[in-house]
Amino acid sequence: MASVSSASRVSSGRDLNSVPEVADTLAAVARLGFDFLCMPIFHPRFRREFDAEPARSRPGAQTRSDLLLSGRDWNTLIVGKLSPWIQADSELESIRKNSEAALMQELNFSAYLGLPAFMLPLRGENNANLARILLSHLHTGHHSCMFWVRVPLMAPADVRDDIIENDPLQHSEDGSEDESTWTWWHSFRTLCDYNKRICLAIEIGADLPSDAVIDKWLGEPIKAAILPTSIFLTNKKGFPVLSKAHQRIIFRLFKLEAQFIFTGSSRHSDKDFRSYLQYLEYLNQNRPPPNAYELFAKGYEDYLQSPLQPLMDNLESQTYEVFEKDPIKYSQYQQAVYKCLLDRVPEEERDTNTQVLMVLGAGRGPLVNASLRAAKQAGRNIKVYAVEKNPNAVVTLENWRFEEWGDQVTVVSCDMRDWAAPEKADIIVSELLGSFGDNELSPECLNGAQHFLKADGVSIPCSYTSFLAPLSSSKLYNEVRGCRERDRDPDSQFETPYVVRLHNYHQLAEPQACFTFTHPNTDMNNNRYQYLRFSVDCNSVLHGFAGYFETTLYGDITLSIRPETHSAGMFSWFPILFPLKQPIPLSRGDVVGVRFWRCNSGRKVWYEWAVTEPVCSAIHNPAGRSYTIGL
Repeated sequence: MASVSSASRVSSGRDLNSVPEVADTLAAVARLGFDFLCMPIFHPRFRREFDAEPARSRPGAQTRSDLLLSGRDWNTLIVGKLSPWIQADSELESIRKNSEAALMQELNFSAYLGLPAFMLPLRGENNANLARILLSHLHTGHHSCMFWVRVPLMAPADVRDDIIENDPLQHSEDGSEDESTWTWWHSFRTLCDYNKRICLAIEIGADLPSDAVIDKWLGEPIKAAILPTSIFLTNKKGFPVLSKAHQRIIFRLFKLEAQFIFTGSSRHSDKDFRSYLQYLEYLNQNRPPPNAYELFAKGYEDYLQSPLQPLMDNLESQTYEVFEKDPIKYSQYQQAVYKCLLDRVPEEERDTNTQVLMVLGAGRGPLVNASLRAAKQAGRNIKVYAVEKNPNAVVTLENWRFEEWGDQVTVVSCDMRDWAAPEKADIIVSELLGSFGDNELSPECLNGAQHFLKADGVSIPCSYTSFLAPLSSSKLYNEVRGCRERDRDPDSQFETPYVVRLHNYHQLAEPQACFTFTHPNTDMNNNRYQYLRFSVDCNSVLHGFAGYFETTLYGDITLSIRPETHSAGMFSWFPILFPLKQPIPLSRGDVVGVRFWRCNSGRKVWYEWAVTEPVCSAIHNPAGRSYTIGL
């Protein structure tokens, strides 16, 4: 099946319950513009009575020949569907046993055909036997098939557990009936141990759950969205359209690169069925354009990266180049230095007062250039020291000095903590922040350099605060689980933070402040401990914590990657993820209590974290056994 990119057309399929002629139907569906066909691979009325002798000895094939299509067509254009009569979790033993045998037969035949995906429906909350059979199928043989679990966004009325004659108000006040089908899905994927080949095909009905529940669904591994023709309205020209609420879901599904499946007969019979598909394409063409951050992050969605350790490792030229392209960060630094110079040098001293400004961790020079631009903008004189420990980047700085800066800038090839400065600084400027604020050891570096800052000197930035928020994302949980390395503790990947462009996730509560550092700093102890509590307003599952930071450069000039205050257009930092070894189920009204520690041995810094409410997790990364940041 075609995988879809943001610049391409939508990938879509046609769902049919009866396909008399496979090749002809596939050709007809393709002519309408669909990319694939969703169909039963056994005849819907062909019951297989495995416990009855006459049926077992019945002559003839159980279903149609694989020769009706080429292998390539089966492999790319057909999504199989489970026969609707199969009930592997029926309470009647005869139905259950017969369904088990038929289910295995269909799973094996779909593997034989080499189908790219096979769809199984969840019709209620009890699916343990279905999960067991599917999981055993996945663990036997080398199949490449994905399994799309079809779940309605809201339970149909005939299985809604909240519609009880004697209890009409059950769940009515808090809307938790909206969440019942999510619970079916969560139980099923948990029974299947979060297997990466088991994904979600959500069916979008006419009625929609609350926005909070929709947010939760969109944090799940959605591969397909099923659109019944019955949810479409009719516009003035007689064409099918969707309500504004449905459109909002579709736009968000586009971002997840979901494939769309149209089911049901045409309700706009005077129009060609392709009018449904044309409307979806129209929405795709008119979706909001990506912003600068989204354009920069394209291709990095949910991709785990190890946090940089620029103190321990010398960065490569390309790494500097990426960060230097940020259109916001350096303009904010320029504004901070500009305001600081105006505050420190009165107009009458502009010709006689030269401020000593030290750029600590100068890299390839962008902060030096921002400071020089600020001085020119303010009409003030500065003398600059560019201090950089990476000898390779110093080559770039020396070339800048020779070609552009001249004697106004002194290049120093040294670790700022070891430098014997020839004079004290009025202003020190640094950009040593990581995704969690302090995780690239800015506190230790600036504490080590603080002795050459004048008593009334200014540090830019003057403070920074890290933030944490609980999140749910089976996608990220599975990505972390796949990071296992040989020769390491089997759970070490869960004790390591990751820098990641969060995409397919659900944040369960607003971020809260964790650690704060200020400069200049009178307390040289950078160890920290914080206990945070988050209220959760829906049933969910906790997979870890997202980390962000905010920094005050000077006065009212700030930078932030916290979602609520994110510096628009800035892309130098992605959030950081602190995973949990074991997912923790949460109920509406639960409080998530998390304890975070920042530890320092004198040679290394590391974080430890543990959940203590509503249940206790293990303490992650004790004594920095899996992850440390080298001093």
